[in-house]
Amino acid sequence: MSQPDTAAVGSPEDILRRAAAVPPLSGFPPLDDLLRRFDAVASAHPELISSRRAGTSRLGEAIPVYRLTGGQRRHLVVGGVHPNEPIGSWTALHLITQLAQDPDLRQALNASWEIVPCVDPDSYRLNEGWFADPTDRSHYARHFYRPAGDEQVEWTFPFSHKAAYFDRMLPETQALARLIDQTEPELYVPLHNSEMGGVYYYLSRPVPQLYDLLSRLPGHLGLPLHQGEPEAGNLEVLSPGIYATGDSAQAYDWAEDLGLDPHPPGSGGASSTEYARRFGTLGLIAELPQWRHHQADDTRPVAESYADLLTRTGRQLAQLSDVLLSVLSQAEPYLRLDTPFIRGARSFAAGIAQSAEASLARAQQPSSGRLASVAERFGCEDVVRMFRLRYGGMTWRALEAEVQAGVAAVELRRLAARMATHFAEWATEAESLDGAEPIAIADLVGVQYGAILAGAAHCQGLL
Repeated sequence: MSQPDTAAVGSPEDILRRAAAVPPLSGFPPLDDLLRRFDAVASAHPELISSRRAGTSRLGEAIPVYRLTGGQRRHLVVGGVHPNEPIGSWTALHLITQLAQDPDLRQALNASWEIVPCVDPDSYRLNEGWFADPTDRSHYARHFYRPAGDEQVEWTFPFSHKAAYFDRMLPETQALARLIDQTEPELYVPLHNSEMGGVYYYLSRPVPQLYDLLSRLPGHLGLPLHQGEPEAGNLEVLSPGIYATGDSAQAYDWAEDLGLDPHPPGSGGASSTEYARRFGTLGLIAELPQWRHHQADDTRPVAESYADLLTRTGRQLAQLSDVLLSVLSQAEPYLRLDTPFIRGARSFAAGIAQSAEASLARAQQPSSGRLASVAERFGCEDVVRMFRLRYGGMTWRALEAEVQAGVAAVELRRLAARMATHFAEWATEAESLDGAEPIAIADLVGVQYGAILAGAAHCQGLL
């Protein structure tokens, strides 16, 4: 006979238990299905949940926000800030469902919640081709879409620093800014996910009370904690697998110090987390990989210096950028359509060149003379694989859009065929990686859900 759970609601052990209790999930919900599910939860709990229109997308689609009344504190959770990162769609739905059904949880956290299922519906729909089968990395990349830098809701908040100035807020960004202004949240959680490796987090300020629980969550569900290369070399490590969010001005200065262009053409602005800081908001991001690998948390040294690793993978990124920029340059005279795919392909081909320059510049720093770790080597090498698949696939998709529309000249058809060949080679190379396996979606949602509960429990003084 099992013993009853006696952990106090909102305690670390209670949060770990709740994180591990997410039911099995299959694929990711298309937007229409996601919103129907949210409406069903709201209809079942009209005394707790209401919805309203937060704004309108560039293509005229309503962006709903659901408010769950539960206490004095104010928390904001937003899905779809990057439309190729749909784990948060299930997390947001699970969160509002659990809060609605569990009065003890609502009382313990003492918060009212504003939850946006998807803040960028137009772009989210462009990824739905891989949602039914998210386990195949090549299939994922073949149907992948990520907006150009200055078309990302997450990165188009106003920014002014030295020579950089950005104020071209998208309609979706304006909607999110209004929500932040109206809510003045104590906790803000934009829902993100990564691709391959281990779990890692971002906090907008140091919160030592959260480090232990956030670090325990992945292992509790059988996931590795990321110990390798951070997404950017300027990020401060607060604790293993936990980084300070930083801000755009710091990133600008870091790039400038490396001799790079700190705000190249096509750059966006500040992040939503930066914008929310005006209210003293705690920003919390849980980055979940879709595939796990045993090397993601292996800190043992390898027989290669960090400098040599950065140089080797930096050169590979430069070669990839050269391939993509060459194809796009040759395609330019024949393009007829201004699609999101071609804008994204141009942006990321140039961005990969910047990433290559940053890696090569960092390799020259004295601190890079040390030995690299297994996790760092895996992370750097997988960035190359990821960029080849993501942006090779998106470039191919951009050219194929012209072919499918019936407006492609023969020269453009040949370039599309060339990209198909490149993609097949890169996919074969990525598929040869030993030890990579898709992660059960319920476990990913569990970690993200647990992180949200941890943030809310901290705000309430329970941690």
